[in-house]
Amino acid sequence: MVEYSPPVALPETSASAWVRVVLDVPIPGPFDYRCTFPVTSGMRVIVPFGRRKLIGMVVGLPDEPAYDPKLIKNVEAVLADIEPMPEHWLRFAQFAAEYYQRPLGEVVLPALPLPLRSVSSYQGKRSGDGPVARLDLKRAPVIKAVSASEVPVLNEAQQGAVDAIVCAESFKAFLLYGVTGSGKTEVYLHAAAQALERGKRVLMLVPEINLTPQFEQSLRARLEPVAGVGGVAVLHSGLSDGERLRAWLRVQRGQARIVLGTRLAIFAPMHDVGLIVVDEEHDPSYKQQDGLRYSARDLAIWRAHDLGVPVVLGSATPSLESWVHAERGHYQRLDLPARARAVTLPSVRLVDTRRLKMDHGMSPQLLNAMRARLDNKEQVLVFLNRRGYAPALHCASCGWVSQCPRCTTFTVLHRTTPGRHQLHCHHCGYQQRVPSACPDCGDQDLQPMGRGTQRIEEHLAELFPEARIARIDADSTRKKGSAQALFASVHAGEVDILVGTQMVAKGHDFANLGLVGVLNADAMLFSQDFRAPERLFAQLMQVSGRAGRHTGHGEVIVQTGYPEQPVYQALLRHDYAGFARHSMQERESAALPPFSHQALLSAEARDLNVALDFLQSARASALEWMTQQQSTEMITLYDPVPLRIVRVDNMCRAQLLLESTHRPALQSLLRNWLPELNDLPEARKVRWQLEVDPLEI
Repeated sequence: MVEYSPPVALPETSASAWVRVVLDVPIPGPFDYRCTFPVTSGMRVIVPFGRRKLIGMVVGLPDEPAYDPKLIKNVEAVLADIEPMPEHWLRFAQFAAEYYQRPLGEVVLPALPLPLRSVSSYQGKRSGDGPVARLDLKRAPVIKAVSASEVPVLNEAQQGAVDAIVCAESFKAFLLYGVTGSGKTEVYLHAAAQALERGKRVLMLVPEINLTPQFEQSLRARLEPVAGVGGVAVLHSGLSDGERLRAWLRVQRGQARIVLGTRLAIFAPMHDVGLIVVDEEHDPSYKQQDGLRYSARDLAIWRAHDLGVPVVLGSATPSLESWVHAERGHYQRLDLPARARAVTLPSVRLVDTRRLKMDHGMSPQLLNAMRARLDNKEQVLVFLNRRGYAPALHCASCGWVSQCPRCTTFTVLHRTTPGRHQLHCHHCGYQQRVPSACPDCGDQDLQPMGRGTQRIEEHLAELFPEARIARIDADSTRKKGSAQALFASVHAGEVDILVGTQMVAKGHDFANLGLVGVLNADAMLFSQDFRAPERLFAQLMQVSGRAGRHTGHGEVIVQTGYPEQPVYQALLRHDYAGFARHSMQERESAALPPFSHQALLSAEARDLNVALDFLQSARASALEWMTQQQSTEMITLYDPVPLRIVRVDNMCRAQLLLESTHRPALQSLLRNWLPELNDLPEARKVRWQLEVDPLEI
């Protein structure tokens, strides 16, 4: 190990200075060390931890250590190949750690590119060698300038929205509520351009990786004249370690003035931020589902408030949380009531399937509409949010169904190559060949049950042999760049029928798409999750908005056995506001979010009873603290229950829900309760985790 020469002047420490360090370990920190090198808060250090050596981050320089100096180990090296993380970034990370009840080290270290937090990256033969030095020695890829695109004239509603955002001289949260195709992206671009002209930087979040290429192209074409060539940096989990490190360094060094990324980009180490944008703010993808279970949207609002800059939350179907904030005046709502182009919203038709003879899950009405659109040289999108060939394989003779041996769910039938199929579990990854005969009765006539995108694609090829068909889902886009290539072929007019899952439902501007057909939407109507209707409505509104964006006269056909449901009736009228009013009345009467706040304690063990016993003990511990604090009327503790899919990868899962209408009371309970959980007798037998503001229950 070597000491790395700092790139900037740092305050020197004495020979026996104390440093407070956080590490990415599941043990509450921080940890004190002795340091004889120049160091300051926000720098990384290599320290011994047990038998390992880890990279940590300095978060304080205490006058005295928190425990016996004789027991304190020495910092082995100070890593000064990047500038220290700024104070405002550490403050932001501290808030995230406190709110989501995680150790600070589990926030700051995973937010860095992997090479910057891996000791092995700094173990080299050459003095001063490290991932940053090695990357700087490599020739950076040439970023070619793109042709500047024409700046369209904004309509009155768009201009009003831009003016409101630009006039905000400090923090203000805006909810940009516009129908699909209303030109929300143009509002972002105009507001961003003015922020750049003031010498500020812009952070823009999108919910999914496959949306970044088209956004990057728009940002570069429109904003590079202000930001400079190479002024856009993209951050998301699909980048290689080297790509992410290079982009991250450009942000940290101030070379990139626009950061575009998915949820992890909220932790970008930006300076002089002038505007934060969260596109499709309602999207569940903004919520991290492991480790630090944060909401990038909510953190974007806090970060904007802390930095004193405006934040724009855009959506055609805002989350009910954001809608309520706007109704209460906490956010300013900016409405875009019409499409930016002089085209009408698509017409929506509900096809009642209860008495229809279906053709592989498709109604005669849908197939006839598809033929008409194809004859008119228009593209068709068939939307089915279920990948694979079929949800299960079954035996009609004895009732056997393809069950995953590790999970309480079915394995999904997938077509790996034409004529060859496999069974996959979408929960644990288990795979097996399709049996030649029923394992229970020996019948060789095993049949697929239900339909996935692969089966629909196969049948459409039989029905429309002249049509060019493409499928876009998680299976067809596994290879790097495959999603971008598939979307490019659709935009180029090389696809007649597009079959897709939620990947195609939002953000894409298909110029020649005339018809959207929605299959199997009813599956979400009967979910146990109270947010299911909200998600279904958002999904249907978003995918409907792909039709007729350029040509007008778009059409949407939704097949359903329950056309009278409020979700579908609101969709007919493109009436998000009406749907929101109805949903908010239901939520408020049941004291559900956004009219209450929740936390979810989950536990898993080989034996379900062990997980339930741990949660029962945890509940008793929480109830004891609440009784002492006289807060039993402010917080509701529900009984521990198994999850709907109880067993995943041979681990049984259960959960305990906590709910309160008073957020500070709930946070106080969590802060005092969590340290006690590891001391419970059952804690050694389970894996447990806490999620604040869970999106799925």
